[in-house]
Amino acid sequence: MNQTKPLCLLVVALLLQFFVIAQPVNRKIVTPQYKELQQKLSSGWNTWYANSFLSHVLLPEGFSINLCLTQPGNQEYVRNFYKAADIHKRPEKIIPGLRSDDGSYTSITVIYKGETIFIQTAAEGGEQYILVSPVQSKENYLVVEAGLLWNRKGSIGRSGDQLTANLGDRTITVFATETPVADAYSVTSVPHLAFSTAKALGISTGKQRSLAEISAVVAKQRRVVEQRIASYGPLSESFQAMQTILAWNATYDAPNERVISPVSRSWSAGWGGFVLFDWDTYFASYMYALFNKELAYANAIEITKAITPDGFIPNYQSPYGQTSFDRSQPPIGSKVIMEIYKKYREKWLLEEVYQELLTWNRWWPKNRDRNVYLCWGSNPVAEGVKTIESHNRQAAAFESGLDNSPMYEDIPFNAETNTMELADVGLMAMYIMDCNSLAAMATELGLKQDAAELKKRAAQYSKKLQGMWDEKSGIYLNQRIDTQEKSYRLSPTNFYPLLAGVCTQAQAARMMKEHYFNPDEFHGEYVIPSIARNDSAFKDNDYWRGRIWGPMNFLTYMGMQQYQLPEARTDLITRSKALLMKNWKKEGGIYENYNAVTGEGGDVGSADAFYHWGALLTFMEFVEKGYMAPKGK
Repeated sequence: MNQTKPLCLLVVALLLQFFVIAQPVNRKIVTPQYKELQQKLSSGWNTWYANSFLSHVLLPEGFSINLCLTQPGNQEYVRNFYKAADIHKRPEKIIPGLRSDDGSYTSITVIYKGETIFIQTAAEGGEQYILVSPVQSKENYLVVEAGLLWNRKGSIGRSGDQLTANLGDRTITVFATETPVADAYSVTSVPHLAFSTAKALGISTGKQRSLAEISAVVAKQRRVVEQRIASYGPLSESFQAMQTILAWNATYDAPNERVISPVSRSWSAGWGGFVLFDWDTYFASYMYALFNKELAYANAIEITKAITPDGFIPNYQSPYGQTSFDRSQPPIGSKVIMEIYKKYREKWLLEEVYQELLTWNRWWPKNRDRNVYLCWGSNPVAEGVKTIESHNRQAAAFESGLDNSPMYEDIPFNAETNTMELADVGLMAMYIMDCNSLAAMATELGLKQDAAELKKRAAQYSKKLQGMWDEKSGIYLNQRIDTQEKSYRLSPTNFYPLLAGVCTQAQAARMMKEHYFNPDEFHGEYVIPSIARNDSAFKDNDYWRGRIWGPMNFLTYMGMQQYQLPEARTDLITRSKALLMKNWKKEGGIYENYNAVTGEGGDVGSADAFYHWGALLTFMEFVEKGYMAPKGK
C-alpha cells in the first residue's frame, strides 16, 4: 500500500513549480506598537540568516561574517550548516549550545572530518566578537567570508589581512588574531580570510584586538546567559533546551522585514527561504511567552496575518506565493494568544489579531460543517494555483496536521462538501476551545455581541460532541458521516474533548484509567504514541503512524488541566520531559517526533533534528508550575 509522504518529501516537487519573483506577503498591520516591536527585533548582530548556524549577521545593514569549513586538498566546501540527524549523513555535525535570544552570546560545537571545534560569539557595543577554539585538531581550514545579504546596498572587500564592508553611512572592518593562510583553492568567490583550525582564533570588528581581549568579552556575555539559565533552578536544564532551540530558529525574513521563527532552518531552506506552519508557529509563540515577549508576539501575529482571502489561517505560507489556499490547520490560535495575553496583559496584542481570528472562527462552520459535526477538508483552488495536494482526501488529512495518520486512510473524501466523511472529535474539541477563547477575547475588547455569538456556537458544537461519547469504549470516538459507523482507531486526539470541557469528571477519569494508562494503547516508558500501540499501523514508526509528537502530548496536557487528573498530569509531564532529555543530553537534538518504543528521535529520516515544537515536551512542566502566570502573581 502506498503511504503518504511527509510534507518535507514533497517540497522539492512543489518548488519546481514556482519560478516567479518573490514578493512580500500581504499583511495588514493595525497597531503602531507592532511596527515598533519588529523594528526593535530586526537590529544588531545575530544568527539571522536561515541557511546557516554559522553566519553572523548585522541588521538592518545585512552584512554577514560567514564561517565556512574545508580541508586542504579536498574540494568539499561547507558554507551552510544545519542540525541534522546522523541518518542524513551531512558532512558536518553540529551541537547548538548556550546562547542568548538577541545574539549577544552564542556557542556551538562543530565536528567536521575528524576535527571538533568550539565556536563562541559575543555582541557588545555594536561590535562582533568570535572565538574559535580547537577541541580535537585535524588542521582543516576555517574560511571567514564577508557577505552582503538580501541584495542590501553596499560593498565588501579585503584590504591586507582584514575584511571590509562599506555600508553607506557605516564602514565595518573585520580583524583576526592570526595571519591568514594562502588558500587559492578554496571554493568561494567572495572576499575571505582562511585560517588553520589547529590554533585558537579570535575575530572582531571595529579594531584589532588580542585573543585575550576577545575571550574576555565572550566570557562576560556567557556569564549573563548562564545566570539566566540558573535562575530557573530545578528547571534550568529544561529551560536551556527550550530556549536554545527557539533562539537558534529565530531568523530574518528580509522581503517582509520581519523576525520570525520557522520550525527549523532546514525546513526554511527547503521551502525557498522560510515556511510558517499554522499550529507549529502558534505553539512556538506560546513557548516564547515564557521568556521573550517580543518573539512571542511576533510569531503569533505573523501567522495570524497569513490569513487567506477566503478567511482562514493556512496550513503553510512560504515565499514565491506558496500558500495552502485550499485548507487550514488545527484552530489553536485564539487559545494560545489568550494565554499570552493573560501573562502580559497588553490589550494591543488582542486588537492586532482579533478580526483575523474571528474571521477564521466563522470560516470553520461555513466550510467544514456536516450537520453540526466538523470534518477536516480541502476546498477546490482556482486554475493555475499551485499547492501540495488539494481537494482530495490527502489534502484534507494535511489540514488535520496529522498528514499520514491511519485514522484517515480509509475515509472517503466528499468532493461536493469538500470534506472527509468523518466527524472528528479532535477538530470539534479544538474548535470549541477556539470559540471559548475568542469569546473571552471579545469580552476583553468590549465586544459583547461577538462574545454572545461565539458562546452560542461553542454550546451548539459542545452538545454535538457530547453525543460522540461511547459508553462501551469509555472514550469519545470519531464517526463516519456517510455510514454513521464509529471509528475505533484511537489516537491522542480522542482525549481532546477534555480541551472543550464537555466531559464529566467521571468520563475524564475513565479515559485516563482505561486508555491513557493502558499499556496496550498509550502508556509505556515513553508517551503518547500518535496511534494506539495495538493498532496495526503502530509498528510502521512512520511520522503520525506510531511516533510521539510534542503537540499531541501538549494538547492532551492542556485538556487534563481542565479536570482533577493529578496522577495522569504528573505522569505525562514526567515521561514527556524524560523523552526530550534523552535526546537532548545525547546529542543536542530536539526532534520533530520520536520513536514510541526506543525514545530515539534520529532513527528515521522524517524527524527533523532541531524542530522547535519538540520542546513542548518540557514546556508543559513550566505551565504546570506556574511560570506562565501573570507577572507579579
